[in-house]
Amino acid sequence: MFEFTKRRSCWVLGVFAVLALVLGALGATLFERVEGGGYTDPGSESSRALEVLREEFGQAPPNLLLLVETESSVEDPESTAAATALVANLQERDGVTDVVSYWTTHQPALRSVDGKQGLIVASVLGSEREIDQRVAAIAGELTGTQGTLQVRAGGFAMLMHETVEQSKTDIAKGEAIAFPLTLIALLFVFGGLVAASLPLLVALGTVLATMGALWLLTLFTPLSVSATNVATLLGLGLAIDYSLLIVNRYRDELSEGRTPAGAVATTLRTAGRTVAFSALTVAVALAGLLFFPLLAIRSMGYAGILVAALAALVSLTVLPAALLLLGPRIDKGQLGWWFLRAPRPAPGEGAWHKLATAVMRKPIPIGLAVTALLLLLGAPFLGVKLGFPDERTLPESMNSRQVTEIVQRDFGESDQNTLVAVLPESAYSATGIDSIARDLSDLDHVRRVDSATGSYAQGGLLTAPTAANARFRADRAVYLSIVPATSDSDALAGLVEQVRAVQTPSELLVGGVAAANADSIAAIEDELPWALGFVVLVMLLVLFALTGSVVLPVLAVVLSALSLTATFGALVWIFQDGHLSGLLGFTVTGNLSATVPVMLFAAAFGLAMDYQVFLLSRIREEYDRTGKNETAVAVGLERIGRIVTAAAILISLVFLGFLASDITFMKAFGIGLPLAVIVDATLVRGFLLPAAMKVLGDANWYAPESLRRLHDRWGLDEGGAGRSLNRDVPVRDPLGVTTGKPVTTDVEIVVNDPLARAEAARAKEDLASAGRGETTD
Repeated sequence: MFEFTKRRSCWVLGVFAVLALVLGALGATLFERVEGGGYTDPGSESSRALEVLREEFGQAPPNLLLLVETESSVEDPESTAAATALVANLQERDGVTDVVSYWTTHQPALRSVDGKQGLIVASVLGSEREIDQRVAAIAGELTGTQGTLQVRAGGFAMLMHETVEQSKTDIAKGEAIAFPLTLIALLFVFGGLVAASLPLLVALGTVLATMGALWLLTLFTPLSVSATNVATLLGLGLAIDYSLLIVNRYRDELSEGRTPAGAVATTLRTAGRTVAFSALTVAVALAGLLFFPLLAIRSMGYAGILVAALAALVSLTVLPAALLLLGPRIDKGQLGWWFLRAPRPAPGEGAWHKLATAVMRKPIPIGLAVTALLLLLGAPFLGVKLGFPDERTLPESMNSRQVTEIVQRDFGESDQNTLVAVLPESAYSATGIDSIARDLSDLDHVRRVDSATGSYAQGGLLTAPTAANARFRADRAVYLSIVPATSDSDALAGLVEQVRAVQTPSELLVGGVAAANADSIAAIEDELPWALGFVVLVMLLVLFALTGSVVLPVLAVVLSALSLTATFGALVWIFQDGHLSGLLGFTVTGNLSATVPVMLFAAAFGLAMDYQVFLLSRIREEYDRTGKNETAVAVGLERIGRIVTAAAILISLVFLGFLASDITFMKAFGIGLPLAVIVDATLVRGFLLPAAMKVLGDANWYAPESLRRLHDRWGLDEGGAGRSLNRDVPVRDPLGVTTGKPVTTDVEIVVNDPLARAEAARAKEDLASAGRGETTD
């Protein structure tokens, strides 16, 4: 691949530019193809209830509200005529059913207390994408000033539509914040405009390619809007991180006197392998999201896998082509002495070396103290209350939020949280339906039950059946509508459990928003052990391939998981309990969106393992060189610390773009991901890792003989050309950092990688011409 890129650098860049533009053009229409929901389990009881309701009755729970405001009274003839026309318009639209209004039924629940507002309630049918399109058309044509009326749209369908629209705005704001901040940070890392611009260009190409790839993916599977946010900000972060490693190593190779082609070859063989391996760990962590049936979670998994793969692919193909064309001009555009990189400290004098050495003097008390601190910071998560996004997660300017708050404030009663109890049997007599309806109406927090035999309240018949009640019975099924007397999420969840506990002669399926939320939380809890088991098992295998040890993979997984405790504690403390809500600008809901901990764990755990790869590969190389565990840890941290710290800072700056979102659960990513990265880069890398590796000693590198032979044959070798330990040149790590004094004894060079052959041959010739021992191919 390198030889092709070397000969066709301009061709590679040209093809990628065209491909990025084409995919970017496709990605520009991605929002027209994604769905605002994705928070329901399609195989759950509530989903089955809605399926029967749709197929047998052509109906669905109400998901659209039109709030109609008048200057005088809803009884005014002019207002009545205009509102009745709105109702007729809705009834004539495809995919809209069960249109009910105050002006057609005169139900008190559909009239405000002061008599100046009325409600039109409807059910919009179809897939989530079809519902979104229909609601968008209704909102565009029927809201605003309609004669003497002012009309606003709300309801669950409008909430999902406005979530998609808000995500478009949030992505633009996030990019506007992330790009300039990252450019400034890159200038301090590289000191020059050319070198600093390359990671941003790679990031832009990665994001364009990912958005286009997601558009293509929608041809085969539905996607939630959650995929777009991940594709943008995680794509920026990973592409910049990987480019940072590649560009830094390339510059170091040039400074050692290599030609641009030689520098790129060495960079791909060493830092390039680290990038590929790191992308694999991120992809594995996010692949765990595919175990969950909720589309919002699965979509983030799809996007994360694509982002990791494309970020690595672009960094390992397009970026080397650009480096070959730039050559030594990579250092053009130096901006002044204040942007110059700090000189690398002499071996043993770096801050990370000193910190690691200090920690390893007292590893047990320091390790226990840091562990206790992280567990203390994570303690609030023990009181987590899971829920799902509602109108309060959107900004106050959104119509869906305003309508819901007005209904809760100005209307005595509301049917917004209606549950449906579906009986997919045709054998129910009127007596049987009457008995079930009486039982349901006598439950706590039930205001009314409507059925084919009338309306019920508090265990008794409220009103006799009318022609309108015929809609509750079909040829092969019957259903009942349960109107709660509360909007409290905990009370609604309890009501769902009570309804499902009611004894009926045949299966009873309960649906509605509260039932769907309960089923989704149950689905997450059921699939979580399988997802975690998959991620941990594959991570252990991948890290064994890297380290050749059975101990270090376990240690890396434990430390990476421990680094997330502070993050999860902060999520509950901030977003559930409401601390800092005024500063961050969100409304406290009293719970945490059930999808956030799962999504955040996958992304943050993948990033933590990403940095563990950088650290362990470097420490392993030092251990192979010296055979001394403590020296390997200290020198490894010293040599890799600067680059990993820069990468952590850069990706944290990118993730801060999530804070620009006006959607509360997206702000959680803006807090959680940077916090996870910072904790991992400081407390875990600086204290826990050296402490644990000191305590374990040489046991860090233990593997049974059978597994050791397996690793020797199939494991990954970051050095790429075998052990070059006795060469009359400085020994260097995968990122180009000199690790020790030159060694002048004999050398054996074992070359299995085609990319390494040119380097090995050159080293062999140098040694032979200098008469410094024998060499063996």
